[in-house]
Amino acid sequence: MTDDTRSMRERMMAGDLYLADDPDLAAANVAAQAATWTYNTSSPKEVDARRNLLRGLLGTIGDGTEIRPPLEVDYGFNLHVGANSFFNFGLVALDVATIRIGDDCQVGPNVQLLTATHPIDPEPRRAKWEAALPITIGDNVWLGGGVIVCPGVTIGANTVIGAGSIVTKDLPANVIAVGNPARLVRPIDPLSDDVAPDV
Repeated sequence: MTDDTRSMRERMMAGDLYLADDPDLAAANVAAQAATWTYNTSSPKEVDARRNLLRGLLGTIGDGTEIRPPLEVDYGFNLHVGANSFFNFGLVALDVATIRIGDDCQVGPNVQLLTATHPIDPEPRRAKWEAALPITIGDNVWLGGGVIVCPGVTIGANTVIGAGSIVTKDLPANVIAVGNPARLVRPIDPLSDDVAPDV
């Protein structure tokens, strides 16, 4: 592991094992924590200032997207959010790998998007090596309150994930999934008049 000449940031961005306490990455994490602290303690009346804080912190954020504080990220620059999406209080986005979220998504409170992974082998884990796998969430996805999305997962467009579910594997577009681990319950009928409570 130590004969690789790439920087720890390059290794992290490639999805390879890296050391999170590398000085460059540690500084980036501290900068992200400072930015999220400023965002999380800002007044809701400071709409433009809050928007500018998110533009400086995140990789991208689309027009019309609202993220209610508190927000927690590892780095911010690996989090890309589309337009017209809504994130309720308490989003945790461990963006060690890239997290891409589409347009028109609805995200309930206390949702966790977790890209970080750790070796199963105790020795490299003790040596503080870690890695990450990207998360992709399609357009118009609804994540209920308390949903956890695990590393490497892709969720297709229009899919609904029930509150408290843990998504460990990819889910296709246009389905409802619930549980731990999240299991497909049924496809969504686009012609149906179904209305669900906050799932």
